[in-house]
Amino acid sequence: VTGRIVGMELFGAFVDIGVHQDGLVHISQLTNKKFVRHPMEMVSVGDVVEVKVMSVDLAKKRIQLTMILD
Repeated sequence: VTGRIVGMELFGAFVDIGVHQDGLVHISQLTNKKFVRHPMEMVSVGDVVEVKVMSVDLAKKRIQLTMILD
């Protein structure tokens, strides 16, 4: 899925994937090539990124995403 980075926290980046709720790419799911201390090392607000949906929790209104694509 193609999305746009819309926000960041220490624990990850929020991505707008075109549905009502933004998804979260946890810092551990930004890359598997190196250790990331802060999401800004990998992405910036406004970047267009490719993500994969890992899970959707309708009750908690959470979408878990990954940027580690097979």
